[in-house]
Amino acid sequence: MALTLGYIGLGLMGKPMACNLMKAGYQLVVHNRSRASVNELVAEGAVEAFSPAEVAHNVDVVFTNLPDSPDVELVALGKDGIIEGAHEGLVFVDNSTIKPATTRMIGERLATKGIEMLDAPVSGGDVGAINGTLSIMVGGSRHAFEKVYPLLTAIGKTITHVGGLGDGQIAKAANQIMVAAQMVALGELLILAQKAGADPEKVVHAIRGGAAGCWTLDNKPQRLFSGNREPGFKAYMQAKDLGIVVDTARDYGVPLPSAGVHAQLFNAMLEMGMRDLDNSAIVGVIEKLAGEDLKVGGK
Repeated sequence: MALTLGYIGLGLMGKPMACNLMKAGYQLVVHNRSRASVNELVAEGAVEAFSPAEVAHNVDVVFTNLPDSPDVELVALGKDGIIEGAHEGLVFVDNSTIKPATTRMIGERLATKGIEMLDAPVSGGDVGAINGTLSIMVGGSRHAFEKVYPLLTAIGKTITHVGGLGDGQIAKAANQIMVAAQMVALGELLILAQKAGADPEKVVHAIRGGAAGCWTLDNKPQRLFSGNREPGFKAYMQAKDLGIVVDTARDYGVPLPSAGVHAQLFNAMLEMGMRDLDNSAIVGVIEKLAGEDLKVGGK
């Protein structure tokens, strides 16, 4: 029998991920605080639900993709939450990026109602979500992972069972350390090249095939050169994720000197009114510090 799925949280990432599950042939029950996305998916054949509990009651696997730890806790454990629609055998897959400690607490509470939880944060941005090519980092039991693995192949290309519950979030924290470092480095190298008299576009072309080559150099510079700083992955979400990184590092007594600086830079970006821009728009902070704006279209 084909599994019936639920998806809660139909934002920039969640909506295209839900669409890809539908394209793979799964029946979807959907819920979102904003109704516009729900209406769009219902028009494509999804079933509307009016609470997380209603979603959970009517599906075999429920996915969430929500902004932060308190949001997931509320949807999972709050009034009319997933726990109130619990039934034996339900699997809860959280695609959000939240604190590992919160994930483990939620999983323990849900387990008392017979619900298995997987933390499955993703990386790859809105492009990966649309194309179904996300990297998915999964924590939780091997049994639950194997049950949902075919579903994950509809939304992701690289799917890794990292370990126990919360380990997916640890992997995502590590991912965000690297992502932030690349975004900051990109902004620095572009402004350095330009202010020192070199053509930033040619500099990027020169270095992307060598040891500096990375996803960021392959995907972000041309957007910036064209003047496009729209998300993508919003700066305030990058700042939130770095907050999780810093808090988790503090919990385990791990010094993260560069990640700490990067967290400060992204918080400065928010204070400068750029919270809804792409995380690569961190170049805007470097521009202010250097007194030099990145030229657009060679001008």
